Amino acid sequence: MANGSLLLVLISFLTFPLTFLLTLASHIVHCRRNRHRSAVAFFHPYTNDGGGGERVLWCAVKAIQDDRPDLLCVVYTGDHDASPRSLSARATDRFGVTLLAPPEVVHLDKRKWIEESTYPRFTMIGQSLGSIYLAWEALCKFTPQFYFDTSGYAFTYPLARVFGCKVICYTHYPTISLDMISRVRDRSSMYNNDASIARSGWLSLCKLVYYRVFGWMYGFVGSCAHLAMVNSSWTQSHIEQLWRIPDRTKRVYPPCDTSGLQELPLERPAETPNIISVAQFRPEKAHLLQLEAFSVAINKLDAELPRPKLQFVGSCRNKFDEERLQHLQEKAIELKVGGDVQFYKNVTYRDLVRLLGGAVAGIHSMIDEHFGISVVEYMAAGAIPIAHNSAGPRMDIVLEEDGQQTGFLAQNVEQYADAILKVIRMSETERLKMAAAARRRAGRFSGQRFDEDFKAAVRPILNLASR
Repeated sequence: MANGSLLLVLISFLTFPLTFLLTLASHIVHCRRNRHRSAVAFFHPYTNDGGGGERVLWCAVKAIQDDRPDLLCVVYTGDHDASPRSLSARATDRFGVTLLAPPEVVHLDKRKWIEESTYPRFTMIGQSLGSIYLAWEALCKFTPQFYFDTSGYAFTYPLARVFGCKVICYTHYPTISLDMISRVRDRSSMYNNDASIARSGWLSLCKLVYYRVFGWMYGFVGSCAHLAMVNSSWTQSHIEQLWRIPDRTKRVYPPCDTSGLQELPLERPAETPNIISVAQFRPEKAHLLQLEAFSVAINKLDAELPRPKLQFVGSCRNKFDEERLQHLQEKAIELKVGGDVQFYKNVTYRDLVRLLGGAVAGIHSMIDEHFGISVVEYMAAGAIPIAHNSAGPRMDIVLEEDGQQTGFLAQNVEQYADAILKVIRMSETERLKMAAAARRRAGRFSGQRFDEDFKAAVRPILNLASR
């Protein structure tokens, strides 16, 4: 009897993987047979983050609705309070994008598997593998003809292809970049490389191996995309090196609200120069550097010049962002500039435009910012940009226009403080001249330009699949 039980256990153990794979294959075949042949589903688990990625989502939905009205547009979201009507209203109220019809909504219950808090260690690989599980839920609930990732979850692409979807993506920022690998190799401490690891040769070596293995995996899954759109020259360079599909990689600059912002007058109130900072309260946005630079500038300010104000405008995705915002408020008091710093959380689009229209300068300090939509928004609104001297701002945005300087690039607290003082010390004529050149430069990144380039990129995929 014991031998019979042991044999049963052994048979069960040996046949379980085969049974599981057969069940999995049967389920996928069922989903493929029931695939919605006239639908584009956008994988965007966070439809309330308020950042540039969400703007791209709504502009992409609108472009598809305009160019291919026969295709149903669906949004996969982990926000349970999202509805077709509320998302359509959010696109209009927060971003000024009016959809032709509310998108269908597929609610996801397993979003916790891509949340940073779920993976205290090995966050990058944890979130990436977790995204596969979340995409499984999404594709089982609704299997479209076209799977469109607008959030950068490349590990979901092979799965979407197994489900029979054409895979399109818009990549804002590579999950891992060659610059990140270089920083680990050089033992540089940053938001993606803890100081304790940077100080240890052994831990740095282990992390370097981890990054290189992950980089290879990322290159493989990314190569599964039928079309990869990227948002800047910097991102394109990294994606082409990692994914190795240059013929399927297209640069499409993100949609920036240049048309509406360009209607704002270039003249600004002289009594209080406002310096605005528009960014989500995330660690890589380096808000603390901006605050410290502002404090240094205040201490160096000429007595006869008006005292400026720094306005932080951003959204919070979770409790960690809320804690960062709270820390910034406390730090402003510690630096004795609490009365000169204002915080605006989760503002409406209308209020954002109002704040931009009153700013003489816009500050942005993320290292290797893939593009920098907020930098373009500063320029379009007539606020002189002060951006980090790297990646998108340096390669695509803050460049001369008709031989005229359009803004400032900086790398550390002192350089940012000097740039702030230069703007405040400018004569009105000099400021207007630079602001006008910056506004002309911003016109290169308009919503209309995105719409045209986006449609040109996706048409071959959409039309070929519909034949």
